[in-house]
This record gives sequence, structure tokens and C-alpha cells, in this order.
Amino acid sequence: ARLRAVTPPPVVERHRGVAVALAHGAGEGLALIDAIEGLDDYYLLHAARADLLRRLDRKDESAAAYERALALAPSEIERDFLRDRLLQEQRGGT
Repeated sequence: ARLRAVTPPPVVERHRGVAVALAHGAGEGLALIDAIEGLDDYYLLHAARADLLRRLDRKDESAAAYERALALAPSEIERDFLRDRLLQEQRGGT
């Protein structure tokens, strides 16, 4: 609630979705993240979705979300990390 007072609500909801996923499971967190509007161009939304989809063993969807995050990532370091995750997903690794 305090974050909502100082941060745009969609970003706070993304953080909430990640926290819920850690506390209650990837499925619950993904449901919250998928309900967020207004962050389609925010790479961290797609990165979080990709990770939760990976945890749910939804490989094709996870790879697509990693690709979207990769396309939007602002720095080379973040792109390198996401590229590595995408390659792991495509190879069937964890």
C-alpha cells in the first residue's frame, strides 16, 4: 500500500505478482501479472512472466516472453542475462 502512494500502480502490481509467486506459487503470481494493464513495453514485466512460465514448465510461452523482454531491455548486461535464459529455455534447461 505504501508503494502505491509513491510508485505507479502497474509497477507496484508487478512487484506484488512476483512476491505472491514466491509466497504462494508461480501460478498465483502469474495470474496477477497477466492482469496488469499498461506495462506492455516494460521489459521487467515480460521477464517476470517468462520466469514464472518457466517454473510452470510452459516452455513455448516462456521463450516468447523472454524474447519480448529481450527486445525491450535497455542495457546490454540485461540483454545478455535474458539471452542466456532464453537459450536455456530453448535447450530445455533450468
